[in-house]
Amino acid sequence: MRGQRTGPESRRPPTRGRAPARSYTRGQRRAHQALAVGVLCLLAFVGGLVAGALHKPASQAFAETFAAAWTRGDYAAMYTQLTAADRKTYSRRGFLNAYTDTMRTATAGSVVAGRPRQKDDRYRVPVTVRTRVFGTIRGTVELPVGDGGVDWSTALVFPGLRKGEKLGRTTRMPPRAGLRARDNSVLAEGDARTSPLPGVAAEVVGQLGDIPPDRADELEGLGVPSGAKVGISGLERVFDDRLLGRPGGELLAGRRVLEAAPPKQGGDVRTTISIGVEQAAIAALAGRLGGVVALNPRTGTILAFAGIAFSGLQPPGSTFKIITATGALEAGLTSPARTYPVLTKATLEGVDLENANGESCGGTLVNSFAESCNSVFAPLGAQLGGKRLVDVAQRFGFNRPSDIPGAAESTIPPAAEIGDDLALGSTAIGQGRVQATALQMGVAAATIGLRGRRPRLTLDLATSARGLRTTRATTPAVAHTMERLMRAVVQFGTGTGAAIPGVAVAGKTGTAELKTTKRCQPDPTNIESCPADQQASDPTDTDAWFAAYAPAGTGRPRTAVGVMLVGAGAGGDTAAPVAQTVLRAALKATG
Repeated sequence: MRGQRTGPESRRPPTRGRAPARSYTRGQRRAHQALAVGVLCLLAFVGGLVAGALHKPASQAFAETFAAAWTRGDYAAMYTQLTAADRKTYSRRGFLNAYTDTMRTATAGSVVAGRPRQKDDRYRVPVTVRTRVFGTIRGTVELPVGDGGVDWSTALVFPGLRKGEKLGRTTRMPPRAGLRARDNSVLAEGDARTSPLPGVAAEVVGQLGDIPPDRADELEGLGVPSGAKVGISGLERVFDDRLLGRPGGELLAGRRVLEAAPPKQGGDVRTTISIGVEQAAIAALAGRLGGVVALNPRTGTILAFAGIAFSGLQPPGSTFKIITATGALEAGLTSPARTYPVLTKATLEGVDLENANGESCGGTLVNSFAESCNSVFAPLGAQLGGKRLVDVAQRFGFNRPSDIPGAAESTIPPAAEIGDDLALGSTAIGQGRVQATALQMGVAAATIGLRGRRPRLTLDLATSARGLRTTRATTPAVAHTMERLMRAVVQFGTGTGAAIPGVAVAGKTGTAELKTTKRCQPDPTNIESCPADQQASDPTDTDAWFAAYAPAGTGRPRTAVGVMLVGAGAGGDTAAPVAQTVLRAALKATG
């Protein structure tokens, strides 16, 4: 056919783009073979070097593992690198204590153990210890290591120790730093802790005393001598770490001095205490047993505190209904327009929980909150349930360490431990096993005022300048509704004694029973069955509470207060006027 090729070439397969096979001479093939053999030999040589490098003596592995664990502070892992004989001689607990005690003695913050270098039968480990009192200490620890592990002794716990020596120290304190108010007025200075404002200072400065057992380990680690006087209450306790300054002294290896450092006085601490607000709080408390606190929710700063505002734990009574109502609104169990029957009591588990003084109470949720109806909120608490009630309380700050060092922690029992509906109802109205401080209930009020954001508190003016830190406790919508309920308390409910003309105040009263307030009812047929002195109410049977903030309605209240008066009657009668006085002073100070 036309164009068809014939012959042997026509039977060759197409190359499809492949390069034609290259032909080599015999000499070229020999050269390539020699090169390949050389490459293989080189690879074998390099492989041998790598294998040799990867293989390390067992002693080196023990030393490196020991040093790396030391840097991590993993004493348990260090212990596993000891010889079997040493692990029989030294207990794990004794080994760990040897290092932790030494680090505490040295006031060490961190240890960096470098790469071990072999020298004869030992490995030299460069060690850097950073201490609070004696600065940075550098030295070498020589580890005796064999194929069986580290041959350990107590001289290996710190660089510079010799056989038979133990690390020790002598320390002394600098003069204690001073305390100042917000306006830089002196609250305490010098060894005598004197102040030109003795009335204010006596209330807020607090006391110095012996080291409490629960702080002994902490302070020893800071280098504070066991006989030193430290802050045990008030501002002295809150700022104790800074007021102490930095101890000085000598770090000893046996009798030898390894390092020495002079003591260094700390700087004066300027607090958030407002002199005018503090004077108002002291005057309003009037020497009664109780606590008063004022804070600025917008900054988280504490403006004043008096009495046992931080330390006094008592049942918060109906101020806790702030928590209960918040939870019920979140769960959709109620609403402002929801109405409740007018009753004198609620019956849970066959037991009556009465309204204050057996009064009839009910109507809308707004009215029931304003009049503080136990007959409404005890059943609401039981309906809400322990799990949700505890959850809300914890979001408001219960069962959490206070932001203020040394302040008591307000508590509510775990949900599983509260009990039946009767116990839930009692808890929901601030009785049962709920315990709170005036500080905590002031925070609860401030949280509502900040549209559901719980402020982080401080007494340090420098810290407050860095900006407000908050934690979301409830939604803005729920907080807005709670504000409506709390304003009704002051407008026409149990807390009218806290009203300030021209200022929107939101608050909640509380009257917590310390013992039964149910009075004897005389039998007309037997007058002697109920003596007259058992028929009248006794105000010492109850604590009086009030929690509030102002101005309400803005989402940016300038002040919040918590008031608790022990054995002082009804919250609306005695605690609300105290709150009004302090609110006025705080609004003036923050205006």
